Amino acid sequence: MSARRPAGAVSERRATRRGRRVGRALWPVLATLAMVVVLFTAVFPTRTFLAQRSATAAAHQRLEVLSEQNAELEARTSELQGDAEIERLAREQYILVKPGEEAYAMLPAPSPPTTVPADAEVEPDDRNPVERLWDGFTGIF
Repeated sequence: MSARRPAGAVSERRATRRGRRVGRALWPVLATLAMVVVLFTAVFPTRTFLAQRSATAAAHQRLEVLSEQNAELEARTSELQGDAEIERLAREQYILVKPGEEAYAMLPAPSPPTTVPADAEVEPDDRNPVERLWDGFTGIF
């Protein structure tokens, strides 16, 4: 009926099956390991490079703006070195005068008085506090 196999053949077959099982289990591990290697060698450095490139572009833009502002401030500094500009600012901003001069200030014209019309009467609120609260709450929406 059934032929018995020698003991060595059975152990070889089991070893072959175990090898196949180990091989099948090993492929997903190797694929995952390869993916991790690709991520660490290609993707992460690329992301870092792109982030650094955008940071560098932003820094260059800021440097240009600061250079322009610096040039404007240097021009303003050279203007303030002259006595005429300092005198103009003192007269304009601080209302300073030279000895013997008099300073006059012009006041703005008075605004016309506002009047409340006599027919505008305020009606008394006859609602109770709960009604006022409810109307106030629902008036928001």
